[in-house]
Amino acid sequence: MILDRELLEELAILSLFNEQTVQEGIKVHSHQASEQDVMATKRLFDKGVLSQADGGYLTSLGKEAIEHFHGLAHLINPVQQ
Repeated sequence: MILDRELLEELAILSLFNEQTVQEGIKVHSHQASEQDVMATKRLFDKGVLSQADGGYLTSLGKEAIEHFHGLAHLINPVQQ
């Protein structure tokens, strides 16, 4: 698996979500965020990971993705809590 630019941008957006609760969403405002962040958020929405094109909440698929993401992050960097 190649970690291309788009995948890394999507992972960066996922990293913004609080792993402790699914009750917190995010908003990626096109007038404040970079074009890359806006497009990554839209791609995650198109994949069914986010509830809205500009962020919102994690879907069921998004919740699963964030669990795997944070699990991998803790394996690679166990000091980071």
